Amino acid sequence: MSEYNEVVELAKRRGFFWPSFSIYGGQSGFYDYGPVGVLLKENIVNAWRRSYLREGAIFIDTPNLSPEAVFRASGHLEKFADLAVQCTKCRTRFKLESLLKENGIEKTPSGIEEANSLINEKKIKCSSCGSPLGEAYDFNLMFKMEHNGNEEPMYLRPETAQGMFINFKQLNNIFRGKLPMAVAQLGKAFRNEISPRQSLIRLRELTQGEVEVFFDPDNMFWKDVPDGREVLFQPNNSGPMTMTVKQANESGLIRNTALAYFVNKTFNLLMEIGIGADRIRFRQHRPDELAHYSSDCWDAEVVLDEDWVEIVGISHRGQYDLTRHQDFSKDSMTVTIDGKSILPAVIEPAHGIDRMVMSVLMKSYHKRENNFKVMSFLPEIAPFHAAILPLQRKDGLPELARSIHEKLSEKDPYVAYDETGSIGKRYARQDEIGTPFCITVDYQTAEDGTVTIRERDSTSQIRVNVSDLEKNPVLSNEKVMEFVRSLKS
Repeated sequence: MSEYNEVVELAKRRGFFWPSFSIYGGQSGFYDYGPVGVLLKENIVNAWRRSYLREGAIFIDTPNLSPEAVFRASGHLEKFADLAVQCTKCRTRFKLESLLKENGIEKTPSGIEEANSLINEKKIKCSSCGSPLGEAYDFNLMFKMEHNGNEEPMYLRPETAQGMFINFKQLNNIFRGKLPMAVAQLGKAFRNEISPRQSLIRLRELTQGEVEVFFDPDNMFWKDVPDGREVLFQPNNSGPMTMTVKQANESGLIRNTALAYFVNKTFNLLMEIGIGADRIRFRQHRPDELAHYSSDCWDAEVVLDEDWVEIVGISHRGQYDLTRHQDFSKDSMTVTIDGKSILPAVIEPAHGIDRMVMSVLMKSYHKRENNFKVMSFLPEIAPFHAAILPLQRKDGLPELARSIHEKLSEKDPYVAYDETGSIGKRYARQDEIGTPFCITVDYQTAEDGTVTIRERDSTSQIRVNVSDLEKNPVLSNEKVMEFVRSLKS
C-alpha cells in the first residue's frame, strides 16, 4: 500500500474524513469530514484567517447560489470548461488533460481541433478498457440549478470570488474609500469535475479561502517583500531554480511586487501549518493554461501521492472582473481617491482548504520502527492539544481523571478524554490522530497531585503538578514547553 493510501485508510478509520453517502454506494467527488477532521480543518482555516487579519483584510460571506447574469459577466458560462473525451465502448468519461499526462504528454491542447489531432496522432486509448475514444468536447464545470417560472437560471458558484467583486463598491465604502484593500471569503465552491479522484484533492464540493486584493493599477504595492528562506520555483520558460521570493521579485522572475508579496505570504502560511519547505514549490502558469481572467499566476504546489498538486493559486486578475461587472450591470465600479477616478486591479491568493488539509496529513504522517502510525501535527494545528488518560478504570482513577479534564477544558477546550482499552492502545490511538501530549492520571496523582505527560513524537515523559496545568493551557505551560524544547535540542 502506498503512503498516500495508508493516509486515506487512517483518515477513514480515525475520523478525519471518508467518502460521502457510503450506505448508498457513495458518490465520487464528495467527502464527509469526521470529528477530528473537522477540528484539523478548522485550525487550518483559523491560521489562514489570522494571517489575513494581520494584513487588515475584511471578511464577507455571500450565497452559494448566483443568478446566471453573474457568470455571464464573469466569463464562466463560456470559458469555465475542461476538454473531455468519452470511451466509445465502456462510456467512461475522462478529463483530456489528465488522460494525456497518463500517457506522458504534457502539452495542453488549445481547443477541440488540436485535441482530436493529438488523440489520433498519439493513438490515445481508453485507460479503462483500451478501446478508441470519441471526439473531444468542451465540458462546462458549473452546476446549473432548476428555476421557477420566469426566474433567471441559477448556478452553484464555482469560486467564491464573484461575491467580492459584486460587492466591491459597498465594501470600499465600509473601508472608508481607501486602496489598497484586501477582502477575504471562506466558503463552499462547486465544480462538476469530469473525473473526481484522490479523495480531498479533486472534489465536486470544496472549501475555498479566497482573498481579493484591490489596487490602484498605477500603484500595485502592498508592502515590501521581506527577506526569507529559499524556495523552489518552476518558471514557465526554464528549468527549476531556488531563491528567495524577494530575489525572484528583484530579478524580474515575479515582475509584480504585490504578486510577489502574496507569494511570500502564501509560503509562510504553508510553513505555519506544518508543510515543510522541501515539499513546496511555486510553478508559473504557461500562457496556454492561464485562466481567462489572469495575466500571470503562480501556483503553490505540494508533493501529494508522488505528484505536484496545486493547493494555492496566486493570480494577477488585473481589471478584468470589475470591468466585466461594470459593463454587464451598468453600475460603475470606479472609485474616486484624491480626485482620481480609479477602476482597481486585483491580486488574488486563492486557497484550496481541503488540499491544504490533505497536504498537512501527508506531511505529518510517518511510521515508527515498530510500524505504529503517527500524525506529527504542529501542536497548534492538531485536532486536540492533549488527552487525559486514567491509567486504570478502577480505584477512583476515572473519577479523578474526569475532574482534571473538566478543569483543564475550562482553559483549553481542545482536550480529549479517553479511558477505553489499555494505556498502550490509548497512546497509539492518540498518536494516530496527532495529539501532541497525553496526560496520564495514575495512583501517584492521588497522592501528590502530579501527572505524567507523554510527548507524542519522542514518547518521552515528565511529571508535572496538576495545579500548574490548571493555571495555564498545556501549550502555554512553561514546564511542558521547556521539556519539549529540550527534546528538540
